[in-house]
Amino acid sequence: MLSTQCSIFQQVSEIQVSYRNEVPAYQRPKIICSDDAYRILLQHWDEDQLDYCEKFKMVLLNRANLVLGIVTVSSGGVSGTVADPKMIFGAAMKANSSSILLAHYVEQVVM
Repeated sequence: MLSTQCSIFQQVSEIQVSYRNEVPAYQRPKIICSDDAYRILLQHWDEDQLDYCEKFKMVLLNRANLVLGIVTVSSGGVSGTVADPKMIFGAAMKANSSSILLAHYVEQVVM
């Protein structure tokens, strides 16, 4: 019985983490204030879909607050989207980021 249990535990999937950064460090934008984050995120948001569907994005940063990348974590419908923490932390770990910024666009209705 014990040998059967040991052979089951030996059959575990191997996880391989990889990340390729093709942007040199001197070309990466730096986020110093919230306005910098807003401008960078706005460049990577499809303006034609801002009022059409909700999106949840993440900015990955290194220790110097240089942008390593922007990830679309979730794209939903008209009334909502789901951001899975496993996706968020998995992408942050894969990119070896030191900090993350999370962004969610919600349409504002003016009455």
